[in-house]
Amino acid sequence: MRIYSFPPVIDEHARVLILGTAPSVKSLEHKQFYGHPQNFMWKIIYRLFNDSEMDPVYENRLIFLKKHHLALWDVIESCEREGSLDVNIKAEVPQKLPELVAKYPSLRCFAFNGSKAYDTFHKFYRGHESFKDMALLKLPSSSPIPTPRMRTLEDRVTAWSVIVPYATS
Repeated sequence: MRIYSFPPVIDEHARVLILGTAPSVKSLEHKQFYGHPQNFMWKIIYRLFNDSEMDPVYENRLIFLKKHHLALWDVIESCEREGSLDVNIKAEVPQKLPELVAKYPSLRCFAFNGSKAYDTFHKFYRGHESFKDMALLKLPSSSPIPTPRMRTLEDRVTAWSVIVPYATS
């Protein structure tokens, strides 16, 4: 089944673009980035900016995101995938990231949510001139599935804290 990403959540003040791969089944159902209630992304973002009370309202989460100069999008514009696992992604078409960077010159950092997002970006854009001054950070997935190095939400918050200086300076 062919799935499509959402439009980016971004404004002219964005400094860090968080890039996932493609929306999960739950995200597509809810029409929200990181729409699965078990995904750690929103908890990570709120913890990074010292707000332990995550807002349950999606629109307020987007306001919080923008307030802290963050943006969201996916590396993949469309792909074929059964279920939600990145390993099942086939026939991917990349987003037009060079055009986005040209439109939003305040972007300084791409924060890749997991290896698949990072690897897909490099598959299509390795060495591209548009990204020569961009920090490209490969971060652990916000998926709640434990890995040998990322067991808990706190592990992920610590790893993701590298984006804070890009967003706040």
